Amino acid sequence: MPTTDLGRLFRYAISGGASAATHFGVGLALTGAGVRPVVASTAGFVASIAVSYALQHAWVFRSSAGHAVAGSKFLTVTAAAFLLNTAVLWVGTELLDGPFALVQAVALVAIPVLNYTLNSRWTFASVLDKS
Repeated sequence: MPTTDLGRLFRYAISGGASAATHFGVGLALTGAGVRPVVASTAGFVASIAVSYALQHAWVFRSSAGHAVAGSKFLTVTAAAFLLNTAVLWVGTELLDGPFALVQAVALVAIPVLNYTLNSRWTFASVLDKS
């Protein structure tokens, strides 16, 4: 694997951590302020999408793609990840009667692979920095 790919993967991991911290932090802050948990988590999730998109566009993939195009593609990939999560959870817990934690762990490995693959090859593929 070229070093540029390793650097991009490292940046992707950092941006994913920032996105997860945003989701959790916003949700925690809002529940602490009395907002119902589902609403708080939803707000955190939306905030995490914004953080993830901004970091991936500017830093991870260093894309020059316009926000109208890249943003809509990014949201499409996010929707695909949500569908993958739902499918893995349904098959794993409903059809195979597997334990939630194990099945969710499988989904949490599969989702970043899907996201990275689609975002690197489609969402931000117009111009990728080769450094």
